[in-house]
Amino acid sequence: MAESEYKGMSMLKHVMSQMMPSPDAWGAYKDKPDTWFYLCHKRPGDFGLDLVTYGGRNPKYFPPSGSWEETFSKGLQWTFDMEEKTQGPDEDMRHLRDEVMTKVVPRLLRPLETEGMKIIPTLVHGNLWDGNASVDETGRLVIFDATPLYAHHEYEMAPWWASRHRMGRTYIDEYIKYPSRVSKPEEDFED
Repeated sequence: MAESEYKGMSMLKHVMSQMMPSPDAWGAYKDKPDTWFYLCHKRPGDFGLDLVTYGGRNPKYFPPSGSWEETFSKGLQWTFDMEEKTQGPDEDMRHLRDEVMTKVVPRLLRPLETEGMKIIPTLVHGNLWDGNASVDETGRLVIFDATPLYAHHEYEMAPWWASRHRMGRTYIDEYIKYPSRVSKPEEDFED
């Protein structure tokens, strides 16, 4: 198992170096020959990913940062910039953008990383909704069209809140059954 993990992670590291920890070694303990180890370095603990990804033909970029609020804010700002570049300037959209960036994002994300609170960056699919999930002929779950990034673990649920998607409240309710899934303050979870 240790050798397989090392070799598998080495292959993935070669293909997706920015997303994978560095596999260093595997082997047996000298004093306990039936006890094996696998050693790797964790990837840096930043949020985001230094890679432009695509949700369909829409580019997304969430630059690496040690703060989820900063990464998310810069990524959302980038999305607004792309929208304006594509659709042209719109005064209502600029007003909405300003309100979201100066009021909504800090109000909802800042409490997650203050007063001793900490978020651990989690590698997420980034575009997980019913159109990007299926089952193969054997019944095995298959997901595709990822726009991966290291994010707050609740980021993955964003598309599930939209009423047009079949991955909705039922999936959210299952997700939050597991301990520590809902970040404090819990009363802001649905926001």
